[in-house]
Amino acid sequence: MPPLESLLVLSTASLAGIGLVGGFAAWGWGGWLRLRAQEIERDRTAGGNDLPAIGQRIDLADLKERIRKLEAIAAGVDF
Repeated sequence: MPPLESLLVLSTASLAGIGLVGGFAAWGWGGWLRLRAQEIERDRTAGGNDLPAIGQRIDLADLKERIRKLEAIAAGVDF
């Protein structure tokens, strides 16, 4: 069996290493959360989810098609 002093030194160094890794992981996680909060705030002040003009036209065409289908269903027309 190894001497008690060696085990004490190894266990202390291991705990210190685990503490350092955990501390750096928590610090990185906090930084990432701050970054995401800044991105969300920037998007909120910039107008949100503005789609490009093509995307807006596609969405508008999709909505018009849905309205036509709903009107046809309300009128009793089968597809």
